[in-house]
Amino acid sequence: QVLLVESGGGLVQAGGSLRLSCAASGRTFSRYAMGWFRQAPGKEREFVAAITGTGGSPYYANSVKGRFTISRDNANNMGYLQMNSLKPEDTAVYYCAATVNYYLDYPSYNYWGQGTQVTVSS
Repeated sequence: QVLLVESGGGLVQAGGSLRLSCAASGRTFSRYAMGWFRQAPGKEREFVAAITGTGGSPYYANSVKGRFTISRDNANNMGYLQMNSLKPEDTAVYYCAATVNYYLDYPSYNYWGQGTQVTVSS
């Protein structure tokens, strides 16, 4: 089992940057693929980015490709989402999630953080 806690959200102007962090409990964090998802008001939760347990093969939603970077530091049980060139449509609650299954099997993500709010003003 792994517990996840996000941080780093906030209010930023369009074009700005934020880095989200995800602190994971447990000694076997590298066994888990990690993903970031987001949910905007009135919308369903959507996939943002994912990375394998070893930190390889990052994959991004088309809407964030080229602007966001997912990474992880297994030695310190941390995951990150660097967000650049932010747009108002990126406004959402961002969630860190983990799965022991294939990292692009989105329904299999069964460990979730509490979420962190990101607000991008125009």
